[in-house]
Amino acid sequence: MAHLLCFSRNRSTSVEIDEQTIRSSCRLQDTLTEAFVEITVGLPDLDITSISGKLQRTYQEECLDDTEYLQKAVGVRVGPGMVEIIKGLMGDHTDCEELIFMLEECCHGVILTLTKKVLKKAPEDLEGRFEFFSKMVRDNIRLYNRCAAFAPGSRLVEGLEPPRQTPASCSYP
Repeated sequence: MAHLLCFSRNRSTSVEIDEQTIRSSCRLQDTLTEAFVEITVGLPDLDITSISGKLQRTYQEECLDDTEYLQKAVGVRVGPGMVEIIKGLMGDHTDCEELIFMLEECCHGVILTLTKKVLKKAPEDLEGRFEFFSKMVRDNIRLYNRCAAFAPGSRLVEGLEPPRQTPASCSYP
């Protein structure tokens, strides 16, 4: 039981963009797992052109060699419906849900990077910003619960009926 009290987790997603591609990587390190997933997405179509991944440490020994299944998502378009497609392609082939989650996080990093231009259009005043972001999540329900600002309990989503299932993806405006 003492080992549960010492659990810690760090996860980060970073994105690099140039004229032809977007590269998004997700790193996870916690008490039980150390993993890395990276995707390259072609512009302007947003198709995943390459995926690499590595599980360096995991409590699920059978997952150490499961990174090959990430290749099944090459060709998937980053956008609405991608989570269901990725799970459909990979879900039956691996029990290593952490890899699937990290691949999805890479895709969401791409979307959020492309959404950044819209976010910068928010008004300067606090109330105007609140209205801008609240309308943004109402107009695109896929944003619900994708970040802390759009999580249940946030003033930005107050009174909003959450989607029936986990949001499929965010689409960029």
